[in-house]
Amino acid sequence: MIKLVTRNYWWPGVTNDMKQYVEKYDQCQRIKNRVEMLVGKLRLKIELKKLWQYISVDLIMKLLISRDHNSILAVYNRFSKILHLITTTEKIMAEGLVRLFRDNV
Repeated sequence: MIKLVTRNYWWPGVTNDMKQYVEKYDQCQRIKNRVEMLVGKLRLKIELKKLWQYISVDLIMKLLISRDHNSILAVYNRFSKILHLITTTEKIMAEGLVRLFRDNV
């Protein structure tokens, strides 16, 4: 903005006057360019080096009944980006989840 004004006009304190004008002008505040660097994509702090080092597990429940199952155990391997989906029921206990994990993943 200052470069545009100083192409044709100049007076003592032109840069300070322009800065004050832009700070007070509402539309300039809404659409001004940001000088901050973009943060970028989120990344893990830890470097993944081998399979099954880090996994994410979720139990999706209250689904429609299909072949006597109404839930899904989702296991995601963060290194290989492989997702395992295992059908189950809501009534499964911790011991049953361990067996499902052991037998299917």
